[in-house]
Amino acid sequence: MTPARSPWVCATWLADLLQHRPVTAGPQGEWRLLEVGFDAEHRYRAGHIPGADYIDTREVESPPLWNVLKPAQLRQVLLRHGLRADITVILYGRSNYAAERMAHILLYAGIRDVRLLDGGWQSWLRAGLAWQTGAAAGITPSSHFGVSVPAQPQLLLTMAQTQKRLAQPGTLLVSIRSWPEFSGQTSGYDYIAAAGDIPGARWGLAAGDSQFITNFHHPDGTVRNPSEIAALWQQQHITGDKPVIFYCGTGWRAAFAFFIARALGWADIAVYDGGWFEWSQHSNGTP
Repeated sequence: MTPARSPWVCATWLADLLQHRPVTAGPQGEWRLLEVGFDAEHRYRAGHIPGADYIDTREVESPPLWNVLKPAQLRQVLLRHGLRADITVILYGRSNYAAERMAHILLYAGIRDVRLLDGGWQSWLRAGLAWQTGAAAGITPSSHFGVSVPAQPQLLLTMAQTQKRLAQPGTLLVSIRSWPEFSGQTSGYDYIAAAGDIPGARWGLAAGDSQFITNFHHPDGTVRNPSEIAALWQQQHITGDKPVIFYCGTGWRAAFAFFIARALGWADIAVYDGGWFEWSQHSNGTP
């Protein structure tokens, strides 16, 4: 396996890009900067990185399970935000798991190049960089996305697709949930009634909680070297020579794990969209 380029960029890299200074591995062509949140536009308006627009995860997820929208609906949302498959999209959040969830959805849809600000909004503030207040500038909607949505359907799986993949020998199902969640002590969410986890899943050593995975981050919120996380996973016999499906409660932490595996060059990786929230509502395993 050949490691892929890490999607995470540092605050000074982004600041240089915004100032039109040369950067290593810069975008090839047009690029956009998006802050991602859940019902958090008021926080964006109170202060955000200059030039960033705002996108809400509620625009691309559908209640009650918070699974990704149907392809035609997703395409319309992305066009409304002026996105196309050939644009580099750089994302950050107050909780970067929201940004990583959105980045994974964008890859699934067909955007070829997504980047993530390592450490999110807090890393920008720690670097002492300028920020601005107010609403986003007007966005010109795109008329054509450039590819059929989803262009990479194998990256995001339904419950039925996940079960089909698990019937194939060697496929690993990896829970990116805390030990209390995985062991059935708690569901981890106030809106998920059932505690427990999917039979046969391996624990991805995602210590912490739904807001912060302590094993995968430095204390300041930046991401540990993916090779260090791979060494943790190897303790659970989770390796990139097998097909791997990540999941969590509703997809956010699993998307983070997906990008770690992608940075490691793992070839056959996916996210089970519905996670424990969906699976727990089907006790007999039937969608």
